[in-house]
Amino acid sequence: MTYKTFTLGCKVNAYETDAVASLLNARGYHEANENEIVDVIIINTCSVTSTSDQKSRQHIRKFHKLYPEAIIVVMGCYAQVDPESVSSLPGVAIVVGASDRHRIPDLIEQYKQHSQAIITVEKNQRNFDYEDFGVTSFTHNSRAYLKIQDGCDNFCSYCIIPYSRGRLRSRPVESIITEIKDLVSHGYKEIILTGIHTGGYGSDLDGFTFSDLVATILREVPNLFRLRISSIEENEVTPDLLNIMAQSSVMARHLHLPLQSGSSSVLKRMNRKYDTAAFLAKVKMIRDYLPDIALSTDVIVGFPGETEEEFTETYNFIKQANFMRLHVFPFSPRSGTSAARMKNQVSPEVKKERVNRLISLSEELEADYERRFIGRKVEVIFEEYDETSHFAIGHTSNYLVAKYPSPVAIHGQIKDIIFQIYTHDINKK
Repeated sequence: MTYKTFTLGCKVNAYETDAVASLLNARGYHEANENEIVDVIIINTCSVTSTSDQKSRQHIRKFHKLYPEAIIVVMGCYAQVDPESVSSLPGVAIVVGASDRHRIPDLIEQYKQHSQAIITVEKNQRNFDYEDFGVTSFTHNSRAYLKIQDGCDNFCSYCIIPYSRGRLRSRPVESIITEIKDLVSHGYKEIILTGIHTGGYGSDLDGFTFSDLVATILREVPNLFRLRISSIEENEVTPDLLNIMAQSSVMARHLHLPLQSGSSSVLKRMNRKYDTAAFLAKVKMIRDYLPDIALSTDVIVGFPGETEEEFTETYNFIKQANFMRLHVFPFSPRSGTSAARMKNQVSPEVKKERVNRLISLSEELEADYERRFIGRKVEVIFEEYDETSHFAIGHTSNYLVAKYPSPVAIHGQIKDIIFQIYTHDINKK
């Protein structure tokens, strides 16, 4: 039996897709080669915005058209939020929400026997247990994402995830350590801790925090080369965590701190748990511990009621915080959230213009940060190879993209190089 997978959305979704693929491989399936008949399609959906729902539907229809005889399995957040709509789409055989994904191989066998559509979606989505797939989620790179928790209890006014993913629940630490050891034994050099609310790990445990988890990983897996945190809220960056980062060469010198807005009035409407003063104070604390650290962030523009003055506050705050990179998103109303019902929705034209201004700012900030390291020695894990330019490409600890002239691919190798920006990189800026 052959299969193909397709993932929309976040790195957690990508991890879960790889985990399901590992389960199928263990049952004797293999990923379909080009021009090979495809027996099963696994589509992992996203529902973070209404646009994400639309993209999920489009890809389900596309795969049914490409592979009309295949068994189509739809999993993930959109399947959880609206299983009726998903099951009504042509070709969909199995719908699995935000739990029971470890049962997908069994559900496929059940469908093959009875040819009856299967929908398995937990109705009480705030009460999931943590779903451990029981396999190592291998990817095709030298860096591996590792899921440590699921769910979220923050209830930001624009976000459906607390409803589609359920309450925050932490993965058992023993399971985390086992998977990291397995990944390292298979040659992975960098592990990236990820989750729906990564830094919230441990809040459902008795006296065991995210910092405790990081310290345990460093102690129990001494041959791990690099450990990175995918994303963490500012209030979860504690002195304990910063002490660990400052004292360990294994910890990546990069943190992604979601800001969402640099205007305190917008943050209040978003139901975020901080204001700009608290965020800036935390940025200063981080740099006191780690002066050269790279700080990246997420920003939503065009949130309902966002005035030009509030956007200007955001623009100026980003410059003041001096992030090295921004991920910029126009606000997209998500049905079922309070933000979708707010008055004074910002026009698409204004959102597009504000997005473009922040993208330009991000490019300036990234170029400024890169220039600080020109001529300095950096340690790089190489992950890709450009056969046209003959450059090996990888990341430094502080998440700079580094290129190194090489006649052959050096995937997975670690080298100390002198950082420089090549001409085409400068032009790109």
